[in-house]
Amino acid sequence: MILLTHGYFLEEDPKEKKIMRPYVPLGILYISAYLEQNKIAHQVIDTTFISFDTFTKQLLTIKPLIIGIYTNLMTKINVLKIISFVRQNNQLQCCKVILGGPEIRYNADNYLKNGADMLVVGEGEQTFLEICQHFVTHSILPNTIDGIAFLNNNKVVFTKERALIKSIDILPMPARHKIDLTLYGEAWKRFHGFSMYSISTMRGCPYTCKWCSRAVYGGTYRRRSAKLVVDEMELLKIVYTPDQIWFVDDVFTINHKWLREFKNEVVNRGINMPYEIITRADRMNDEVIQLLKDSGCFRVWIGAESGSQSVIDAMDRRVDVQQVREMIIKTKAKGMEAGTFIMLGYPGETKADIAETIKHLQVSNPTFYTITLAYPITGTPLYEEVKEEMTKPNVWKNISDREYKMKRKYSDKFYQSALAWVNHEVNFHKAQNPVSKLKLKAKSIVQQIKMLVN
Repeated sequence: MILLTHGYFLEEDPKEKKIMRPYVPLGILYISAYLEQNKIAHQVIDTTFISFDTFTKQLLTIKPLIIGIYTNLMTKINVLKIISFVRQNNQLQCCKVILGGPEIRYNADNYLKNGADMLVVGEGEQTFLEICQHFVTHSILPNTIDGIAFLNNNKVVFTKERALIKSIDILPMPARHKIDLTLYGEAWKRFHGFSMYSISTMRGCPYTCKWCSRAVYGGTYRRRSAKLVVDEMELLKIVYTPDQIWFVDDVFTINHKWLREFKNEVVNRGINMPYEIITRADRMNDEVIQLLKDSGCFRVWIGAESGSQSVIDAMDRRVDVQQVREMIIKTKAKGMEAGTFIMLGYPGETKADIAETIKHLQVSNPTFYTITLAYPITGTPLYEEVKEEMTKPNVWKNISDREYKMKRKYSDKFYQSALAWVNHEVNFHKAQNPVSKLKLKAKSIVQQIKMLVN
């Protein structure tokens, strides 16, 4: 038996349990659909809503010949726990552990030496199919499979890079029927009052942000036809009746011709489904905003990362902060919600840059914003720039890249206060009640004093 899973356990994520925005594991469902298309029998275990103990009991019942595990920053430690369980259990000694996902390319040595048998490096569908053929029918030798890594005499061997699928229109829709999708809809309904399911329309991103990983698709961009995307929306609407759709693409409005075709498909077919996207300000204009509105978009997340142009330039974002502000304001003026992302602590950022970020949020006044502290992901240009001065724990398997410490201009405590300072100042700007404004300003001053102390 061939098994697919992803190693994310919601019960073990206190932060996500409070937020409760679980997303369907589309990656393994695309692999599953491709295996089905090629008549390869398999099972999928979606670990999102079960415990680790429940999962291991299912493993012992199924006793798979092959277990394929999608691996990313969030799931790394759990994936290593799964490998350890397989290796230590006599009933699973014949099981071959195959890993894929964005964590793999730049951590191949560590994963293989921690018990994985083989790694999928890059796009996964055809590669995993050939791995299955190798282990099940023995009709393919490992060194003839493009896009994999394995150990030979304790040395990592990478085979030839797998060529990307030229047209992803040939891929079947994700095999959502292999898992209980209603669990996601129910979780969203219970915590937010509406159900939301995700769809992917594209693969890759051609932009150059230094902190972003391109480990799977490189700097490429490929997209499914607008018709096929709306076909998938229609199927979801009929089978699962979602209240909202979340398009997981990095830059939804990258291709304006495609967007016009998408809007026409949605309108002409009457697929009226509210949806949410992420995009870039330089791929928006008045026409794009209207197309989004007309096709059902209710929320647009517009990447900024900073309100300081010098920090944005250091990130190689290649976007103008004034344009970001303009697009946030225009999106809201059309009756849609506008969100943005903020990142503090990028190398070289000063307190004056953080003040510019506060000004940016006050002027653009997004409906929502998220704020995080920058960290270097292995293999990214940012990682390469800071790795010589970076500190990280010695035991690789116990930590994720989020815990790597890169050298910053200020201390960790400074940035803890800086995060609070930004939030207090933005809330002060939004507040209407004089008493609330006074309290927020006082909190802001306290955090600025702490920043000076630290």
